[in-house]
Amino acid sequence: MTDLEVVQAIYAAMAVRDLDRLFELLDPALVVTQDPALPWGGRHAGHDGFATFAITLGSTIDSAVTTEALFTADGDVIQCGRTRGTVRANGAPFDIPEVHRWTVSDGRALNAHFAIDTPAMLEALGA
Repeated sequence: MTDLEVVQAIYAAMAVRDLDRLFELLDPALVVTQDPALPWGGRHAGHDGFATFAITLGSTIDSAVTTEALFTADGDVIQCGRTRGTVRANGAPFDIPEVHRWTVSDGRALNAHFAIDTPAMLEALGA
C-alpha cells in the first residue's frame, strides 16, 4: 500500500472500531501527539499509548471525523476535515476544524500529530 492508502485504511478501521486491523497499521513504536491542554492530549507512545489516547478521547467526547482533504506533502500524509459530536459530561455539541499529520514508514503509521481548534474544544468541554 502507498502511504496515503495506509492512512485511508487507518481511518476506515477507526470508523468501525476494528482494533485488530488498526494495530496492524500502527507501528509498535508509534508516537501520537496532540495539544496537552486537551484531556486526551500530550504524547502517547506505542500501541498502549494509542489505546490510552483513544480510551480517554472516547470517554470524554462522542465524535466522528470527516475528511475534506487527504494528500501527501513533505513525505507525510495530511488529513484536513472536521470533528463533530458532543461532550459526554455536558452534552455540548461541537463542530471543529482539524488537521492530522501522519508519518508512515514500511507500511505502518510511525507518527501522528492531531491538531484541532483547541480553544473551541475547551469551550465545549467547559460548557
